[in-house]
Amino acid sequence: MLGQAAGFALLAAVSPTALLVMAVFLGSDNPRQTALTYVAGAMIMTTAMAVAVLFVLRATGLNEPRQHAPRYGLRLGLGVIALAVSVYLSRHKRPAAASRDGQPKRPGLVTRLTSSPSPRAAFALGLLLFAPSATFVAAVQVIATANEGPPITAAAIIVVVILTALTVWLPLLTYLAFPDATTRILRTVNEWLRVRGQLLVIGALWIAGGILVVDGALGLSR
Repeated sequence: MLGQAAGFALLAAVSPTALLVMAVFLGSDNPRQTALTYVAGAMIMTTAMAVAVLFVLRATGLNEPRQHAPRYGLRLGLGVIALAVSVYLSRHKRPAAASRDGQPKRPGLVTRLTSSPSPRAAFALGLLLFAPSATFVAAVQVIATANEGPPITAAAIIVVVILTALTVWLPLLTYLAFPDATTRILRTVNEWLRVRGQLLVIGALWIAGGILVVDGALGLSR
């Protein structure tokens, strides 16, 4: 159970935008406080959503043997959503800097919040960027339907939360220990992500979606 949940959590952690934002905050005038509030927002959102999804799934009885079909139907549905999002992203490239009439486009919300880095904006972005995805819900669903006791369930949820937010808390920790090296590495990684980040997200969604669709379909056929 834990291995499968951790795998989906790692796929949910694939977020080039979250890493790019962290790089911006670590290069701001107040990097430690700004990055820390960003991580706080991400962890609060991830933890709250994990607990909420867990309670909803347990409340609907999906962890009970008699709910075999709905349980695997949910997995199938999550897989279809993940695949649909991957198809959408593959067909929609990043918007150009200017509109068709040549006038600059209005910056997106993420760009506006990072243009003048502040702890308040960082906290808001942590909440926004770590809203639950299909892969994250799939990770929690594996735990919720395993029907384990409170200690194992709580430990598994903690693992999922930590892995899902990996792209924000790990750079902060390395920055606190090795600020110059971390800044240098993030700059290099982000240059690579600006070119290939979307492909990385699409690949993660395809992997998660394929696993969920196959697992859900096989479960429903039994």
